[in-house]
Amino acid sequence: MIVIDAGSGIRALGGSLVREFGAEPISLSVLITHTHWDHIQGFPFFAPAFGKNNRIRVIGPQSEPDGLMGVFEKQMDGSRCFPVTLGMMSAQISFEHLDKNQGLQFEIGEVKVTSCPTNHPGGCLAYRFETPAGGIAFLSDHETGGDDELRILEFIKDAKILIADAQYDASEMVARKGWGHGCTDDVVALALRAGTEQLYLFHHDPTHDDAFIDAMVEHAKGLVRQSGALLKVQAAAEGCEISI
Repeated sequence: MIVIDAGSGIRALGGSLVREFGAEPISLSVLITHTHWDHIQGFPFFAPAFGKNNRIRVIGPQSEPDGLMGVFEKQMDGSRCFPVTLGMMSAQISFEHLDKNQGLQFEIGEVKVTSCPTNHPGGCLAYRFETPAGGIAFLSDHETGGDDELRILEFIKDAKILIADAQYDASEMVARKGWGHGCTDDVVALALRAGTEQLYLFHHDPTHDDAFIDAMVEHAKGLVRQSGALLKVQAAAEGCEISI
């Protein structure tokens, strides 16, 4: 099993895994894109991390000066930030570093994984997974239109599924340049150039309600219709399951 990031959603995932596996051991890998709070703050509530027979590999970019493990330890200091320390988690938890400034290839079981740096303050990694049914690209926290766009385009090229940060619409993006997040128009254009089949918009802004996100999706679909392409677009949603 591969989990991407450990935001608040990982709490519900943990409960689901405990119900599914019961007393059987759980083994999984958590790929961290970067260690900003919204991508790690759910880990203290991840129930499988408290099961002594479970094994969790946390893989992500080196975080200076404390390393990946140090960042997780600080948010679980036992007093000021959280009452339980990382060391009190009973599972076998290991931390492995990737270089956040260059793409790397590695394997998790039989899945070939490639990482790629994105355009985000402090650094961030995108991940791509090669499956028998096609590639899946997870492009988190990436501001489109930067000097590295050709590299990103090559990274996501021909992916069957692209899950991409499209946090802002075009009007919002004017005042948010340099924040390290995507614009819906640019993300659709990127997906069309890359020849992806399905685009899932995510990294939803907390100020956007469902109606706003629905409008963003409809706008994105309109851009696809104008292009004449067959790209399918929808918003990523909690509990969404995709079969490929």
